[in-house]
Amino acid sequence: MRLWPRSTGKKPATLEAIFLAPEAGAPVVAVAEAEVGEAGLVGDRYAAQQGFWRGPDACPITLIRAEDLDLIQRRHHLAVTAGEHRRNLVVRGLPSGELTDSVLALGDVRLRLTVPRPPCLRLERLTQRGMARALRKRGGACARVIQPGSLHAGMAIHKEPTERKSP
Repeated sequence: MRLWPRSTGKKPATLEAIFLAPEAGAPVVAVAEAEVGEAGLVGDRYAAQQGFWRGPDACPITLIRAEDLDLIQRRHHLAVTAGEHRRNLVVRGLPSGELTDSVLALGDVRLRLTVPRPPCLRLERLTQRGMARALRKRGGACARVIQPGSLHAGMAIHKEPTERKSP
């Protein structure tokens, strides 16, 4: 297992915050810890099949980099610290180029980052004007559950090796 960032002397990547929303359109709530089930975060709209996006567009868990939120707050002057981005997990220290096709280990939990999670206009209707545009190239990623378990804010994030696809 490898800790991010790569031997730069910086702290390893960490889970900075966890947010849940019980149903589509409901406000997100910050929690200090959460259980990850096979369908996603227990108590969240997508694990309960109550999210706005369903079927192949649904994403069990969403993740966004804290560094991107810092930039959005500075550049666009938008509030993002209380979950206005509507992503489940806020992580610090993950390289932006490795937000897809990676497996992350957070304690016992294993998540596979699959595809970028761009914002939609519905997000802006639920939050504030300019949010969708601000998140356009910094919207985070979709994560699928490989192994359920427990998460808590502050825990280290490790990258697991993945099989290389043959050309």
